Amino acid sequence: MVTDQAASGGSEGSGAGGARMIGVAIPIPDPYGSALQSKRASFGDPLADAIPTHITLLPPTEVDGEALGVVEKHLRRVARTERPFRIRLHGSGTFRPVSPVVFVSLAEGIGDCERVQSRVLSGPLSRTLPFPYHPHVTIAHHLADEVLDRAFKDLAGYRAEFEVWGFSLYEHGDDGVWRRQRDFVFGSGSGPDT
Repeated sequence: MVTDQAASGGSEGSGAGGARMIGVAIPIPDPYGSALQSKRASFGDPLADAIPTHITLLPPTEVDGEALGVVEKHLRRVARTERPFRIRLHGSGTFRPVSPVVFVSLAEGIGDCERVQSRVLSGPLSRTLPFPYHPHVTIAHHLADEVLDRAFKDLAGYRAEFEVWGFSLYEHGDDGVWRRQRDFVFGSGSGPDT
């Protein structure tokens, strides 16, 4: 989803029209998601409470509010033809020195995330990304080097496994918080709230 670079800035309108900042991501289920969010907060990351724990498929992208229906139809089509897959998280990684980010690495499910991500970034959401896609779970961003070092060491042995049921559409609120708006379940294209 929701790369952290854009997560702290901007104020988007919440009406039907006007610019809206959206992202698409695989939510990390509890207990892992909340535990990793708490861990991120423990490092003093100011975005920990504003960004739910996730694996990004579409980074922050501005769309016209009137286009959201077309975007959701596209996401339903993508989800409808996908099937659940397993993700295994294992250990930590970093994008330093290119970007001051420490993350939890994927040991299984990378190819599945890449496939879904390439399909999400087609049609009405087609765009060129500034970096090659690398699925991960951010746990520290834009913090002092010693804090990033500690985060990297603290999560070096981290392990979790879960089944990916689909992905979610998120919107960046005027208060700087990313909120889950709608789920897209693999095989059906929609979740209970669509």
